Amino acid sequence: MALDLGVDDDVTLVPAIRKKLATEVARMVRAAARTAGQPGFEVALRLTTDAGIQALNRAYRGKNKPTDVLAFAQREGPAAALHPELLGDLVISVETARRQARRGLHAELLHLASHGLCHLLGYDHRDDAEERAMNARAAKLRTEARRRGPIRAA
Repeated sequence: MALDLGVDDDVTLVPAIRKKLATEVARMVRAAARTAGQPGFEVALRLTTDAGIQALNRAYRGKNKPTDVLAFAQREGPAAALHPELLGDLVISVETARRQARRGLHAELLHLASHGLCHLLGYDHRDDAEERAMNARAAKLRTEARRRGPIRAA
């Protein structure tokens, strides 16, 4: 399985957006695996509220405020070699995504998922060069997500 999508009970999201997002994020995960020469990657995506993501941000990053996306990589540390197909978990606040959305909620959710997926793949944005590389990778993933036909490397 490429993607495990969970939606918190208190998140309101149109079923069509949920289904389309799940399909496109799964496509991005499969494209990332193909690029890495892996048979597949596994990612869990949780859609939550500002309160839900704030609790995680406080517990794991020491920041007591909501954020848009958190990425919890499973490919770090000594246990990473045991299950190289496990990329990790993404958590997105739908409330924050709604506030940030310029081109619609679905586009913002896909943008945040691609950003978080890049973090799981080892990208970061600590300086301008890293940010350019990460943004280019995220754009390739989003292009693959929207493309029809066989999945390519992205």
